[in-house]
Amino acid sequence: MVKLILASNSPRRKKIIENMGLNFTIVPSEYDEKLDSDEFSYDKIEDLATQKCLDVVRRVDKNSLVLAADTVVVLHNKILGKPHTKENAFLMLKELSGQTHMVVTSICAINTNTNRAVTMSTTSYVKFTEWSDEMIKDYVEQYNPVDKAGSYGIQELPDGYLDKYEGSFENIVGLCPESVKTVLEKLGYC
Repeated sequence: MVKLILASNSPRRKKIIENMGLNFTIVPSEYDEKLDSDEFSYDKIEDLATQKCLDVVRRVDKNSLVLAADTVVVLHNKILGKPHTKENAFLMLKELSGQTHMVVTSICAINTNTNRAVTMSTTSYVKFTEWSDEMIKDYVEQYNPVDKAGSYGIQELPDGYLDKYEGSFENIVGLCPESVKTVLEKLGYC
C-alpha cells in the first residue's frame, strides 16, 4: 500500500488528518507561496496547492501519495494572506469586522506510482461581528495571528467575535475532511 505524506507543517492540518484516523508522515513543502496579485481565483489557489505537492513529490520515494493544501481568506474577491506583522494583522481584522468573507482551501494529491493528480477546492463562509479597535488589539495580542491566512484562526475566536459560518468548519481551520476523503478515494487510497 502507498504511504500517505502530508506536505504541510501546519499543526491544524496535522490534527485534522489524525482525527480522520489516517496513518501519514509529514514532509513539509518548501515551495515559495508568493502570488503575483491578490485577486482571487480558484485556479490560482489550486495551482499553489499543486506546486506545494510537486515540491514534495520530487523529494520522496515512489509508492507515496502526497497531499498538499493551501487556504486563503477572500474578501470582495481580494486574497487576504498571512499578515507577517501585528500591525498588518490589525488592519486586516479591521477590514473583516462585520463582513462576510470566503475561506477557500484547495488540496492537491499526487500518487507517485501513477503520477496521477487530483485537485479540489472547498469554500466556506464566515461572518464576524462588528469588532471594536479594542477587541482587535486584544485578539492580536492574545493569539498569534501572523502565521494565519486572514489573521485569525476560527477555532480560537473568543465569544462575541464570530457571528456565523456556513460550510465545513475544518475547511476554515485549514483542511476539509470530506474533500480529503474524496481526493484520496479518487486516487485509490482507502
